[in-house]
Amino acid sequence: MDKTKPAKDSDAPGSLLKMLAVANIVVAVILVGAAFYVLRRILEPLVLAVFLLIVIDGLARALARRVKVLKGWMALTLAIVLIVGVFGLTLWLSADNAANFAAQAPTYTARINAVLLSAAQRFGLSATPTTASLLGELNPARYAGVLATGLSHFVEGAVFVLVYLGFLLASRRGFSAKFGELFRTATERAEAGRVFERVRRGVESYIWVQTVVGVIITAASAAIMVACGLSHVAFWCVIIFLANYIPAIGAAVGVLFPALFGLMEFDGIVRAMVLVVGLEATHFVVSHVVQPRMQGRSLNLDPIVVLLALTFWGAVWGTVGAFLSTPLTVAAMAILAEFRPSRPIAVLLSSDGKPYADLET
Repeated sequence: MDKTKPAKDSDAPGSLLKMLAVANIVVAVILVGAAFYVLRRILEPLVLAVFLLIVIDGLARALARRVKVLKGWMALTLAIVLIVGVFGLTLWLSADNAANFAAQAPTYTARINAVLLSAAQRFGLSATPTTASLLGELNPARYAGVLATGLSHFVEGAVFVLVYLGFLLASRRGFSAKFGELFRTATERAEAGRVFERVRRGVESYIWVQTVVGVIITAASAAIMVACGLSHVAFWCVIIFLANYIPAIGAAVGVLFPALFGLMEFDGIVRAMVLVVGLEATHFVVSHVVQPRMQGRSLNLDPIVVLLALTFWGAVWGTVGAFLSTPLTVAAMAILAEFRPSRPIAVLLSSDGKPYADLET
């Protein structure tokens, strides 16, 4: 019995050092998060551009594998054209439907007033609110400056993303030379290559899962909207599909917009309720049954980690942070798993406690 005590005592300094190492990493993460918040106007477009570069590169390699006649530069060009085309189609649908909404505003206003009158009569209100009175109380002019500032930041960020993306595409050829100079030994190159490959596979897997899930939710929602007779179905499909790339809450918010619009557009309450129940049921089944299985197999991220990452990056970078929360967490897990002191954090981030199968024990 006495012989085992010195062994236990000798393990204490090692355990203490491990705890201190983890504490240092946690403090470093907090400091990095603070730096990201302070430098968000600079880093947001750059990180978005890097994310788009990974998406374009993955799409180009997939096209080259499936279409043998496409060479490297041809596949890259086609991938850029496809992604730019999708963004262009999204902007065109948004502008076109915004004009339609503006033209039909009087009809929608009358419908909202009728709903408000019915609600006032049901609850016995002495004064019936109207759309004009509600807007007057909200005082939209008060928010005009905030809206203008937000729009200015959006346009500015979009321009910088395109500029960064253009320069990143132009400098792709020099990546291999820089890689060789940064990591001189074979061991360093292998280690850096593993981390980069894990980040790339993780981001591509995330995009693939979200795209498949988005297509399923969008297709089912489109069928329900057409069956209920909702207008602007193509526009709502784009909203639902894009919102799905925000994890955890994106799909729920995306299907909520057409559901609320149905309450305003339909004359009766039956079709509106069928639309609301159908869209939310579709989101619930796909997001809570199909998506977790696909995401668990491909990303190996714990669901609570996905939610915490969404909260953290949403607080740091807003909507951009919410959109990039899972890819950034995948990249963090790939880097943390490569080094022994930080590997326990990667284990906590993973779904099964084994971040990567090829890790050294």
